Amino acid sequence: MLASVFKAYDVRAVHPEPLSVDVARSIGMGAGAFFREQVGDRAKPPRIAVGYDMRLSSPSLVAALEEGLRTRGCDVVQVGLVDTPFIAFAVNHLECDGGIQTTASHNPAQYNGFKMCSAHAKPIGESTGLLRIRELAEAAQGEAADPVGAREEIDLWDAYREHVFRFLDPGFLDGTKQIKVAVDASNGMAGTMVPRLFDGVEGIEMVRLNFENDTGVFVHEPNPLVEANLQPVRDAVVAEGADLGICFDGDADRCMVVDERGGIIGCDLLTAWLCGRFLEREPGASIVYDLRSSHCVQDAVRAAGGTPVRSRVGHVFMKQVLAEHQGPFAGELSGHFYFRDNWYADSGAMAFALVLSELVAAGRPLSELITPHRSRVQSGEINFEVDDKPAAMERLRAAYPEAEVDELDGVTVVLPDWWCNVRASNTEPLLRLNLEGPDSATVDARVEEVSSLLGTRVDH
Repeated sequence: MLASVFKAYDVRAVHPEPLSVDVARSIGMGAGAFFREQVGDRAKPPRIAVGYDMRLSSPSLVAALEEGLRTRGCDVVQVGLVDTPFIAFAVNHLECDGGIQTTASHNPAQYNGFKMCSAHAKPIGESTGLLRIRELAEAAQGEAADPVGAREEIDLWDAYREHVFRFLDPGFLDGTKQIKVAVDASNGMAGTMVPRLFDGVEGIEMVRLNFENDTGVFVHEPNPLVEANLQPVRDAVVAEGADLGICFDGDADRCMVVDERGGIIGCDLLTAWLCGRFLEREPGASIVYDLRSSHCVQDAVRAAGGTPVRSRVGHVFMKQVLAEHQGPFAGELSGHFYFRDNWYADSGAMAFALVLSELVAAGRPLSELITPHRSRVQSGEINFEVDDKPAAMERLRAAYPEAEVDELDGVTVVLPDWWCNVRASNTEPLLRLNLEGPDSATVDARVEEVSSLLGTRVDH
């Protein structure tokens, strides 16, 4: 049962079964033992920042987690009801040895889980400690042990605001810059984070949607990548005459943006637009993007004098590559945006502040600013059911012997007028296709061609 709650990048499952309070306590014991291993024979006990989201099961799960951590001698710093990026801030601000957020991100209300990081907010995934934590947690199941570590509660919202506001135009604070934005908090942690940070900012007029987050009910799934979930904010932008709209996911580490017409802006196009801000200040710097992104990103980075760097998909890899290249900024198609000034971690709050600031600085409609980056047509991600993933990948390679092929993440095939990437799902018998070409006719034809190599298309 315990093994089933561990995923590739975090712990996530339905509460109360299989993710029960007892399982949460065992996970706390496993994580506590892991952090003790990390600090070695240091006399000072590990200090772990812990927070939780708005799900009704979060208070009981985080209490059990804390108890488990403390049985292993870890000192717990409880930072309260916070968005997930807040934990990365707390770990670094307090110089903790790790951090854990109790959240299930964009999953439905009956789910919960834990996202973990080590010192400096480096993510903990399967290859960086999660398997070890699982092993230690399994060994601890059923163990009776008393907490020995200390526990304290700290309110860091003022410090967090100061940290996030380094990306906010100061003109908003005194009202000399004005913007109107529709914000859909998806009944998630943005309903806490946005008011705590941005209430009282004179120059930001906000149209609020779904900020209530204390009932355990989601008006719509808290996943902004699903187009239907963006309809409320799109409608609000048009109805209220807002300059833009932003929709956050459940734990407020991801966001999607719509323009003043209610048009959806892909996060790769947003990266292409925003990269100029960083490259103007730091010519030649590396901008990291995930390899599913439109080639408009690498074009925009080069045009602005920067170095485009492709990364594997996933926050673990994006953070690692950004840090390796010491780049100032990275964008992922899923809505994560990463900042060197945030210890290479992602931040929905910083992305929010940055988009507002760059839009007001440009003095032009957002749709107009994004248009130059819409020079290609994308298929969107298409899933295929296939029993033999390696065989399907090999068929793709063999079908295009003249193509430039790489296997950074799945198989990427690049030809003169189109390209595609096919990746295997970590958790399902699926292959995921992203394809881009110069026009819709080319994309449709190539999608049909590639589909015949991959398996049965799944429309969900």
